[in-house]
Amino acid sequence: MPIKIPNDLPAAKVLDGENIFVMTEKRALSQDIRPLKVLIVNIMPTKIATETQLLRALSNTPLQIDAEFINMDSHESKHTPPEHLAAFYKTFSEVRENRYDGVIITGAPVEMLPFEEVDYWDELTEIMDWTNTHATSTLHICWAAQAALYHHYGIQKRALPKKLFGVFSHRTLNRHSRLTRGFDEYFLAPHSRHTEVLRSDIEAVPELEIVAESDEAGVYIAKSADNKRVFVTGHSEYEFDTLDKEYRRDMEKGLDIEVPVNYYPDDDPTKTPRMTWRSHNHLLFTNWLNYFVYQTTPYSIDSVGLEICKDE
Repeated sequence: MPIKIPNDLPAAKVLDGENIFVMTEKRALSQDIRPLKVLIVNIMPTKIATETQLLRALSNTPLQIDAEFINMDSHESKHTPPEHLAAFYKTFSEVRENRYDGVIITGAPVEMLPFEEVDYWDELTEIMDWTNTHATSTLHICWAAQAALYHHYGIQKRALPKKLFGVFSHRTLNRHSRLTRGFDEYFLAPHSRHTEVLRSDIEAVPELEIVAESDEAGVYIAKSADNKRVFVTGHSEYEFDTLDKEYRRDMEKGLDIEVPVNYYPDDDPTKTPRMTWRSHNHLLFTNWLNYFVYQTTPYSIDSVGLEICKDE
């Protein structure tokens, strides 16, 4: 899939080196194609790395994607150069009149705070409400999944006894679900979080369906009945060494962090970790784009948000 991104975005060189078809703005303008417009609300502190991870995950279909990025206007990013944000990011106030085929809201390392104490909570909930009428489907990742379940359905997150950290086995619950079409019955995915949402709390909301779960990591994928909201509690978009970097970062800080589960060969941090979740990561994003966005969104971008998507 050709992904249309700004000409000088750092992810372009990385993806091009992986033979992923990246289309610059200049080339895209020469094609008479209505691309899918995808807005990425990037609230991760490691914005540049997250950009590359998500663009890579969106790269596995023949659809043309026009990706845009926004960050929180109510929060000052301390880990991304201001020049990068000025060149490649907009704020919500700058895009709120636009409509998008799909929206992705990333996780953020704020899960130990009550939702209302996050400094950009009011802005984020405004964006979540805005997606109801300005996006065909919204994919929420990790903390954003917990935040959206709380904001839209009143489902509270629960603290875990210790950090859920590693690569865990999951199973699909509905083999006919379009969101997990092509998945093996059992598959692996990374998690890195201190909180969870309970299966019983999700099941208490008739509008929600649990699509995949893990005996160790709990609910992994859930969605609304109309497919306008998808919730993924883990990080399938992570690169092979992302958990390794998190582990070594926390070790250097002297934090009480355990070796990530089922990640290093023989659980030995001196060995190079293995990428065991790549195929299901691509399938998850491809299925979301294809079934919940492309096959549902209207041709006219101005009509986005007025239709209802039904899963079969």
